[in-house]
Amino acid sequence: MRVSNARAIPPKTRGMVRDQCWCLHVQRAARVLARRFDEALRPVALNNGQFSLLMALSQPAPASIGAIATLLSMDRTTLTANLKPLERRQLVTIATDPNDRRGRLLALTPLGLAALQAALPIWERTQKEVEQQLDGVSADLRRALRGLH
Repeated sequence: MRVSNARAIPPKTRGMVRDQCWCLHVQRAARVLARRFDEALRPVALNNGQFSLLMALSQPAPASIGAIATLLSMDRTTLTANLKPLERRQLVTIATDPNDRRGRLLALTPLGLAALQAALPIWERTQKEVEQQLDGVSADLRRALRGLH
């Protein structure tokens, strides 16, 4: 017996969700932007998530996993998984916090800083292209999305 879910949800409701669902539209846009930045950053062997993580670590002092996880709105487990390839490539270091042996401190290595510096002009160019495509609404859109936190 074949069961069709199409009859369970009225077409009008499916259309409303398709056309108005914030989560759906933001996820689609995020995937499109992620692919765009991934492609742009490919020449420097980074993806958009790695670029964001390296940027988050580009501060004067090492940062805790918790602080970076909060900054990037990631859970600690996901952050740790994303750090592993960067650590293997020697772009970041993960050290024990001398003030709390249970904690870990994250920092860019000189190689990580060089990778980030190589990626920045690519990011700036791609960011400018996206800003132009958003045709003047980018500041309002960023402000509105930040308001969801």
